Amino acid sequence: MRYAYAITSALLLGGATATLALQPSGAQVAQNEPGAIQAVSPKPGAPMSFADMVARLQPAVVNISTKQTIVQKQQANPFAGTPFGELFGGMGGGAPGAPPVKREGASLGSGFLISPDGYVVTNNHVISPGAQGATVDSITVTLSDKKEYVAKVIGKDQESDLALLKIDAANLPFVKFGDSNGARVGDWVVAIGEPFGLGGTVTAGIVSAINRVTGQGGAYDRFIQTDASINQGNSGGPMFDLNGNVIGVNSQIFSQSGGNIGIGFAIPAAVAKPIIATFMKGGTIERGYIGVQLQPGGTINEDTAAALGIPKNQGELINDVTAGGPAAKAGVRAGDVVTKVNGQAVTVDQSLSYLVSNVKPGQTARLDILRNGKPTTANVVVVPRPSPDKLAETLGGDAQGFGGNDSDDGDDSGTAAPTAAAALGIGVQPLTPAIAQAVGVEPGTQGVVIAVVAQTSDAYGKLKRGDVIMSVNGTPVRTAADVQTAVTTAKSAGRPQVLLQVKRARGPAQFLPVKIK
Repeated sequence: MRYAYAITSALLLGGATATLALQPSGAQVAQNEPGAIQAVSPKPGAPMSFADMVARLQPAVVNISTKQTIVQKQQANPFAGTPFGELFGGMGGGAPGAPPVKREGASLGSGFLISPDGYVVTNNHVISPGAQGATVDSITVTLSDKKEYVAKVIGKDQESDLALLKIDAANLPFVKFGDSNGARVGDWVVAIGEPFGLGGTVTAGIVSAINRVTGQGGAYDRFIQTDASINQGNSGGPMFDLNGNVIGVNSQIFSQSGGNIGIGFAIPAAVAKPIIATFMKGGTIERGYIGVQLQPGGTINEDTAAALGIPKNQGELINDVTAGGPAAKAGVRAGDVVTKVNGQAVTVDQSLSYLVSNVKPGQTARLDILRNGKPTTANVVVVPRPSPDKLAETLGGDAQGFGGNDSDDGDDSGTAAPTAAAALGIGVQPLTPAIAQAVGVEPGTQGVVIAVVAQTSDAYGKLKRGDVIMSVNGTPVRTAADVQTAVTTAKSAGRPQVLLQVKRARGPAQFLPVKIK
């Protein structure tokens, strides 16, 4: 997923070509006030035109640009201390201890006015630092008549990717949020923005999907998908229906090249409107949090379901539980499969993260759980979700991915020959303190360490030498015999796979299904 905005080395200012339209007298109304825009219908024998609607709406769409300062450490001169040090000194970097280098940066995006006194909606990422070590020095809003205003941030939220700005102006054209819940797949939509800094640009398309889940998790992983062209610089701009209502805030594109390929995403107005209202009141956004890490990949896939003996695509697997967190206090364990939250099913389109995030802090979330195939429940008191930076700090570390057998970093020196768990095609041995240190897992980790993986087994490509198996189908293992017993039990129950809880070095433990030979 790529955000649809642009970062450049120089400040580019673009604007729509339409002139600013002000109400002549009396109370000012929104540009998309009911009745202000005539219904769009094609003339007989002619294609549909959005021209009248666009002429009315475009003055409320603005360009947003930032000036940024980027501070970067100088790389050491690779030729330092050699006869070529002076010759290539200017090309190879600074001397040891050289001060950081400062340079200017900028970003471009779109936004739209929602009040005549200058409140502007945009994306959070449009006004955020665009590179590591960058700080935002100023934010400029440019209207369609090319007038520029310095903007003040009223509120911003990284998780919803929304921000509210304020400029010091009056009698401005503005638009209002509509009801995105009425949008249907196949409806026409129009996007107006500032792609690539070209000034006001209009694109049209249809709603391709509603409530689209992109896999990012959280309370706001619900988007309107459209094939209306959304490119870099469109971020923060409005998506209109044919009545001129803002039903979405253009936010992201799915692209491998950075350009539009007909898959764009907008934050629904139903999501954006209450968040913007909270910002206007000076409030902050709170979401629910219970302190669990989820198994990568979302809901239970076919292999994991076969190992657990449960239906696929139902529920999510708890990978780890934060010590001392709400879930831990309620008795939730790693390996639990959560199938419902407060009676709502955990599915592909309704993730555990989404459901929990939308529970208000202080309230209780009732989790329906499958533990070792048996149903149980846990009542978790939800707390406010930490900031993304705080979460990254908490969950950070030397995380390593699974799914490769490309290195051999185990060490069985001074130990007895490993005993083979033949049914899985692996050889394991007890994890001693010396081996734990050698393979890089935390002191106190318990389990068995993999010494060999057969190339003809399903485990090959998933596991490798040095991985530590902590449990099999929820049963802790400490010896090769424990592993074999758990495998035999699963086989007797008719399960073609087992679910291994595996830890690799300092990364978080994960659950991996492995077929029984």
